[in-house]
Amino acid sequence: MPAEPLPQFLSSVKLKYVKLGYQYVMNNMLTFLLIPVMVAIVLEALKLDPDELVALWRSLGFNALHTLCTVFLIIIIATAYFMSRPRPVYLVDYACFKPARNCRVPFATFLEHARLMPFFDEKSVRFQVRILERSGLGEETCLPPANHYIPPNSSMEAARAEAELVIFSAIDELIAKTGIKPKDVDILVVNCSLFSPTPSLSAMIVNKYKLRSNILSFNLSGMGCSAGLISVDLARDLLQAHPNSYALVVSTEIITPNYYAGNERAMLLPNCLFRMGAAAVLLSNRRRERGRAKYRLLHVVRTHKGADDRAYRCVYEEEDGDGNSGISLSKDLMAIAGEALRTNITTVGPLVLPATEQLRFLVSLVARRLGARGWKPYIPDFKKAFEHFCIHAGGRAVIDELQRSLGLSAANVEASRMALHRFGNTSSSSLWYELGYIEAKGRMRRGDRVWMIGFGSGFKCNSAVWRCLRTVNTPVDGPWSECIHRYPVHIPEVVKLL
Repeated sequence: MPAEPLPQFLSSVKLKYVKLGYQYVMNNMLTFLLIPVMVAIVLEALKLDPDELVALWRSLGFNALHTLCTVFLIIIIATAYFMSRPRPVYLVDYACFKPARNCRVPFATFLEHARLMPFFDEKSVRFQVRILERSGLGEETCLPPANHYIPPNSSMEAARAEAELVIFSAIDELIAKTGIKPKDVDILVVNCSLFSPTPSLSAMIVNKYKLRSNILSFNLSGMGCSAGLISVDLARDLLQAHPNSYALVVSTEIITPNYYAGNERAMLLPNCLFRMGAAAVLLSNRRRERGRAKYRLLHVVRTHKGADDRAYRCVYEEEDGDGNSGISLSKDLMAIAGEALRTNITTVGPLVLPATEQLRFLVSLVARRLGARGWKPYIPDFKKAFEHFCIHAGGRAVIDELQRSLGLSAANVEASRMALHRFGNTSSSSLWYELGYIEAKGRMRRGDRVWMIGFGSGFKCNSAVWRCLRTVNTPVDGPWSECIHRYPVHIPEVVKLL
């Protein structure tokens, strides 16, 4: 018999979910109490005719001075309320790097190059082939030009060339889409985990586009595949402190200097899964941008499991016994990712789930805690909170596990699977390729809610919730423009290469 989905999740939540729901109700108790009172007052007022309303006003004994003071008090309270509210953060538009066809790495090319590499033994070649057969990647994923050499060229010059190619291409397309002038950018946040040169990648962008000297510039490194949402969160916080501003967020991973040239199996996985990619995102808190913005950022929830040694070391950069540097992926990775996800969605749930779902979960949990028989664990249905899901395309196993754990349908994870198939694991930018897939399919409608989930070293699980502000027209350009008509495609469990 197959095991029920998410038994660990239900047992790990305990009463935390209830506490968060209780905290949410308590924080908004005044609103919950005032709304019925205000509705009752309005309904009673509607029953009165104009003469009765005038008589009621006069009976209160207000003179002109009292009325004027009351109006001023209402204005002051309203001003204070609106000034204290968080500024809305809009996603004006975004762009993803589209690799050239001469960067493609078909399976036959990957296998041939692996056999020709002077440092791989036959066992390592066969291991990489087995991983690729089950990876969910397709024949059109791309590696940077330096990785097509035998052996790969991992020089600083080649790494900078890749960074300039993917980052500048994405930013150029974003500028063309939005019409924004580089001088108008107030905040710049760049994330790239494994390539951190001096000057930084953010300084490279400032130099290329001649950004202002007082720009707020940040360069995040070493934060893994979930760093894209960390960058969005940082930009959001900065936009709260700086009104009428634009924030440019750039997410990428540079592949060139990180090719592993050894035979440790745990360190060979990134060679098989990671591919080139980048995304540039324009955020703003300018209210006039609401009319053309695609999305509004509603929530960002970050979970960090770095206090646990096992989680801290599950994605770890180190050297093997022969001194070859690479990224080691632990066998515990999926279990640790599941724990991080459970913690994250325990916080996200009360923010996004309908009241009916929260009430059902609460009743089920309390009944089982009291020992009631016949009560089965209730798993919240996140499909009632979101129309679209963008799950980090870290690999087939990641997508499979999240689909099972969250009870999602094949349609819910289609964007993630197709992005993995077409572009591979593009690290922190993968979420934007998935969002681009949904838009390219013409599925994004006004009011739709999008849940982005990213995982990264440390170990981190981060979520972002967006609401679509307008129906998005099917784009005529972008990374999916030439191939979207072929998708979705069937992805077999195993693609036999040998």
